[in-house]
Amino acid sequence: KRMENFFDNNNLLRILAKWKWHLLIIAVLAALVSLIFSSSMVMKPRFKSTAVIYPSNVAPYSDESETEQMLQWINSKDVKDSVMRKFDLAKHYGIDSSYKYFSSTMSYLYDKFVKVAKTPFESVEITVIDRDPVFARDMVNAIINYTDLKIRATHHSKYVEVVESLKKALVVKQQEIDSTKALLNAHGGAGNFLSKSAETMGIIGAQGQASAPATKGDGDLIYLTYRMFGLANEFDLIMQKYDLAVFDAKKEFTYINVVTPPQVADKKSYPKRLLVMLYFVAGALLLSLVAISFVEQKKSTGVQK
Repeated sequence: KRMENFFDNNNLLRILAKWKWHLLIIAVLAALVSLIFSSSMVMKPRFKSTAVIYPSNVAPYSDESETEQMLQWINSKDVKDSVMRKFDLAKHYGIDSSYKYFSSTMSYLYDKFVKVAKTPFESVEITVIDRDPVFARDMVNAIINYTDLKIRATHHSKYVEVVESLKKALVVKQQEIDSTKALLNAHGGAGNFLSKSAETMGIIGAQGQASAPATKGDGDLIYLTYRMFGLANEFDLIMQKYDLAVFDAKKEFTYINVVTPPQVADKKSYPKRLLVMLYFVAGALLLSLVAISFVEQKKSTGVQK
């Protein structure tokens, strides 16, 4: 309770007035220490490079938007591993590959220095923070490039699956055509169908007599001929889909539109020396007030005794 009394308004003002010069000296010393502590000799400066991108030619899955899908691609393990290998981040961050928690540590450091977020405008912002501004810029570009390659490879594999599926369908349909063609030829071929169809419809011949009723063989001939027409049409439709699938499998689309390319930063983003100084001064003054309160409390207790 006595401690609380020392921090009421009257006592606090009295302490500040009594110890103002001491507190001022402490504040100045704390500011000087913070300037030294936040200097490049102690705290290595870090630079930030940022890019803003939009997804392109990306079809969303389920209910997610194209931007949300792009976030999944960027944060995929394949992209992260590719970036780590390209820049040898284990060596760059000073992590021994034999370390027991190597994988989890690398993942933590990657997520600490690489930030990916969706903006209010449905774009994606990629930020890399590093001691080397050029290194940071290059990492952002690599993330964009590997993400684009990852999407392209995934889409290509899907298109190849469609091509292979349609190729098998074409083989099956060709076998049906060959089988039907063989049966049709056994009945005299499609040419025989034209003359038979005229007789079947009862067209009057050159001698003015009606043709005889159609036989079972004539019916098979008509069925096989129309079946050939149907199979040829089905084959043509599959071939159109196959040609389109082959085109999709061979094309090389860009799946990312870079709105704001990353730049080499000319100013450090960390540490903010002013913030460091404010934290140091505020902390030093707070600790000093606590220490002074104990001194004043002991003096007060001694006087009461």
